[in-house]
Amino acid sequence: MAGHSKWANIRHKKAKEDLKRAKVFTKLTREITIAAREGGDAVESNARLALAVDNAKAANVPKDKIQKAIDKGAGKDNKEGETFTEVSYEGYGPGGVAFILEGTSNNVHRTAGEVRHLFSKGGGNLGETGSVNYLFETKGRLEFATEAEDEWPILETLEDYLVDVELFEGRAEVITARDELMAVKTVLIEAGFAVESAELVRVPMTTVDVDEETHMKNIELYQRFEENMDISSIYWNLASNEEFEQKYFQG
Repeated sequence: MAGHSKWANIRHKKAKEDLKRAKVFTKLTREITIAAREGGDAVESNARLALAVDNAKAANVPKDKIQKAIDKGAGKDNKEGETFTEVSYEGYGPGGVAFILEGTSNNVHRTAGEVRHLFSKGGGNLGETGSVNYLFETKGRLEFATEAEDEWPILETLEDYLVDVELFEGRAEVITARDELMAVKTVLIEAGFAVESAELVRVPMTTVDVDEETHMKNIELYQRFEENMDISSIYWNLASNEEFEQKYFQG
């Protein structure tokens, strides 16, 4: 039965990848819909929509899905009658680790109930609005593939901006001031970097260290939030611990 087990593992891995891809598409098309609803369907005059469309194209979202999302937001094509609302939740995981969850929902009462249940099941609790928001600051984040062996080529390209650069397995992450996100994106593209995503994110101002068991519980809670289709962005202030995480993911 070893072959069956191997095939089951392959199917399970593929299912997880398909779910991840579907969730990315859902996040991007909902953002397009909301941007078009709030600022109109003209990409040239709607900066939020332009950014959302660029991110969708970089993620290979089909053109027809992008246009359908724009039309839906502009009220031109909404046969299902769905209206998506932006949602945000704050709370604590085990050991006092702060979480901020953001997304979109066509039923905010359902989503709030699901999030409350996940917090409770994971040993945490859903908080009030503002209960952990003060622990984070909003920054711009850009991601792209790179063959650079260190950060210097990117830092030199962005010498006029205050940025943090991290490389991991052939990919680069650039963190910049929120007001400079679009300017940094333009400079990177003009320098030949194929920017795949550019977005505003929450970055913790301080991180929380916990013991191994509590660390693992927070990772499990994070993964449960990832499985919820209404939650598109998850931010936390758990301090990274490579020793704990290698045990968890390799075990």
